[in-house]
Amino acid sequence: MLIFNRQEDLKKHLMSVTKENTTIGFVPTMGALHQGHLSLIEKSLTENQVTVVSIFVNPTQFNNPEDLEKYPRTLEKDTQKIGTVNKDVLIFAPSVDDIYEGKTIAKAFDFDGLENQMEGKHRPGHFDGVGTIVKRLFEIVTPTNAYFGEKDFQQLQIVKKMVEKHQMAVNVIGCPIYREANGLAMSSRNERLTPQQKEDSSLIYKTLKTAKEKFGTESAKDITDWVESVFEKNPEFKLEYFQIADEAQLLPIDKKDTAKKYRAFIAVFINSIRLIDNISLN
Repeated sequence: MLIFNRQEDLKKHLMSVTKENTTIGFVPTMGALHQGHLSLIEKSLTENQVTVVSIFVNPTQFNNPEDLEKYPRTLEKDTQKIGTVNKDVLIFAPSVDDIYEGKTIAKAFDFDGLENQMEGKHRPGHFDGVGTIVKRLFEIVTPTNAYFGEKDFQQLQIVKKMVEKHQMAVNVIGCPIYREANGLAMSSRNERLTPQQKEDSSLIYKTLKTAKEKFGTESAKDITDWVESVFEKNPEFKLEYFQIADEAQLLPIDKKDTAKKYRAFIAVFINSIRLIDNISLN
């Protein structure tokens, strides 16, 4: 397998293996790969002649230094997992200096307000960091198609908005959430959960599924009150937010509009580990 640690080396290689009509699929990750990531890689392989996977823990999207420090870094294991899918995948694992060239600072982005909801409210500067790294990676890899999981649905919408506003020639594709057997959304942070915490965290998806059932007949406020009561009864969790929003603008629901698609979003702490999830409601 080919692993590139410098952007210049990756660019040279891509120039040597691509022709005018070659499509490049790109899966950006922060490593600690799980089956959800591998499903994105598999999709890219079926739809493109060349697939690139980046493994880079991006410091500018962490507003909590402790979270950055504890984020799992497992490059050797990640490489092995990618190899079980396809040994022709190109891996881009750059250093912070190679990406940021000595200036590890996020640029300011305007995502037409998408950045002010949910994750943006609770993680100041997070989406500036996301925009900075994704734009930089797109410029380096020049992908035809880029694949993102819907677990980070707000991030997916923000990346689509960035591509639109900066007129970047990349097709951003959202892929379904991959779940553990108990329904817990797969996440690199799940590695930090004990087996008991992982089992207990099935409550998150169970709650979302019930919220979806309730959405047919109950108001958003009543559903939100119910979700809050569920987590109040389970003190091992701390609910950071639960919000029902329209998928396009991510604004909190005012009144149901049959022309809009809605989604329920949630962020929960178990111990100090933060887990997010979402579910389509209609």
